[in-house]
Amino acid sequence: MSGIDRRNFIKIAGLTTIIGLSGKPLADAFASQPAEASAAEKEGHVGKRWALVIDPKKCLEKEGCRACIDACHRIHNVPQFDNRKDEIKWIWKEEYEKAFLDQENEFIEDSLKEKPVLVLCNHCDNPPCVRVCPTQATWKRQDGIVMMDWHRCIGCRYCVAACPYGSRSFNWRDPRPFIKEIDKDFPTRTRGVVEKCTFCNERLAKGLPLACVEACPEKAMAFGDLEDPESEVRQLLRNRFAIRRKPYLGTQPVVFYLV
Repeated sequence: MSGIDRRNFIKIAGLTTIIGLSGKPLADAFASQPAEASAAEKEGHVGKRWALVIDPKKCLEKEGCRACIDACHRIHNVPQFDNRKDEIKWIWKEEYEKAFLDQENEFIEDSLKEKPVLVLCNHCDNPPCVRVCPTQATWKRQDGIVMMDWHRCIGCRYCVAACPYGSRSFNWRDPRPFIKEIDKDFPTRTRGVVEKCTFCNERLAKGLPLACVEACPEKAMAFGDLEDPESEVRQLLRNRFAIRRKPYLGTQPVVFYLV
């Protein structure tokens, strides 16, 4: 480490100490977005506890369909690398047995077990990624969305190790040269930061649906407020049996799969 870098590090460390002693959370001191909903968010979709319900049977009606994945990755400037090691993914398909290692239920159709299922960040009620982040670059909003501040991320990857769902990706390389067409309405990331699905928080703030939900030709996904008994997600969960990934961990994921 050069002398200049060392001096800068000491300055940052000193500032961190001062803020810590003042009793103000680092998230409040450095946040590019406050924890409370902004005025723009209040004008858009507002919910107390957002959740996503996926119907795998509908999703599988059109074999090989990637409409939701392509829409999400295009809108959020997710790079397309040429190798598995550098892969960045916000939403993707996983083999059933890998996604649901613990789901040995006799009432689940064998046809579902033989096909891949959509997986993404589960926006847990009890997110382990938030607890381990040393800079609060990831935090949970009041409406349950687990967010990311890419400017605050230092690339320690503690959150990657803590997430039991493999829902976080690390940028080993500069992602921008690998984005086919950059969407200027959404920020690009840099090398050395973690990224993941944010439940399209930027679209919710504008009153728009999730990109994946909007793009699905089979209408296999529903997004809504779990606290609203009249919402579509509550109606689906009331009338259909649903499973979640690794519920025994106590993370309380809010992505449900109808079986």
